[in-house]
Amino acid sequence: MRATVFRGTQKVGLEEVEKPKAGAGEAVIRVTLTTICGTDVHILRGEYPVKPGLTVGHEMVGIVEELGPGVTGYQVGQRVLVGAITPCGQCRGCLSGHPSQCGHGEGLEAMGGWRLGNTMNGAQAEYVRVPFAQANLAPIPDELKDEQVLLLADIASTGFSGAESGGVRIGDAVVVFAQGPIGLCATVGARLMGASLVIGVDGDEARLAMARKLGADVVLDVRNQDVVAEVKRLTGGGVDVAIEALGTQQTFENALRSLNPGGTLSSLGVYSGKLQLPYDAFAAGLGDHRIVTTLCPGGKERMRRLMEVVRAKRVDLTPLFTHRFALEDIRDAYELFSQRKDGVLKVAIRP
Repeated sequence: MRATVFRGTQKVGLEEVEKPKAGAGEAVIRVTLTTICGTDVHILRGEYPVKPGLTVGHEMVGIVEELGPGVTGYQVGQRVLVGAITPCGQCRGCLSGHPSQCGHGEGLEAMGGWRLGNTMNGAQAEYVRVPFAQANLAPIPDELKDEQVLLLADIASTGFSGAESGGVRIGDAVVVFAQGPIGLCATVGARLMGASLVIGVDGDEARLAMARKLGADVVLDVRNQDVVAEVKRLTGGGVDVAIEALGTQQTFENALRSLNPGGTLSSLGVYSGKLQLPYDAFAAGLGDHRIVTTLCPGGKERMRRLMEVVRAKRVDLTPLFTHRFALEDIRDAYELFSQRKDGVLKVAIRP
């Protein structure tokens, strides 16, 4: 089969590899639609280490090709969504209510239950082997198209969880720093959780426009204003929840400085280098602030719930697909996406 294989920093391309087979408790899925995530770009740049020879990618929709021994309740030919996080459902993390931090299996100390495109071959291929299939295959309702549900596998689940973990309540004021795909989903998530004021922050006009389209009440451009001062002016002192969705020192610090006393910083960014906590922004530790981090929730029940939100027409994420590619053009897709050319948000890739 054809697969997108990582060979080293800035070295990724399409190769012919062996088609996977389903072992006990596993399934092989024929991929019908996949995409590129910002984390894949971190891998490409050498900012997140994976082994050379790995098939990358972790967002996918597909059709069951093969079911391994022990997998019941599914049929070959069934259309399914598979989360980027594939919890086993049986380890301490899963049974303690933290399936994203699943620690069962293949060298997962660094990043919980993120296996596909991390510790095992991923989704930017014609076929992918899914571990713990009983816990991770979510049947797709017939009335929903692939593009309607694909982003639920990662960025929507992650973005929504930024609002969930931040404890957004009805009537809250929320600011979301960075309106890339995950930040945009965090903006949507804050609205779904009942926020009365959602502020989107970015320095890209196209992304700010999309934030407005997806429900931000106010958008602020970091290039031409003091966003922290403006957030405080708009809210009379600060927001209840600040969501950081980029992973830089500046956005983290601005999110912290935007909080009301007693507010929560919900961090979704993937950080590299040294992250510092300015004592004044942290009120010297006396501001009753809370800082929480979240890894994308996964598993079939999470996917089912998110698909119900889409089926109920509470959210439509298809506008985030700004470009479409065939799998053989994956290098062009990476170039466009990693360089943020032509107003790209997400690319749909069809094997």
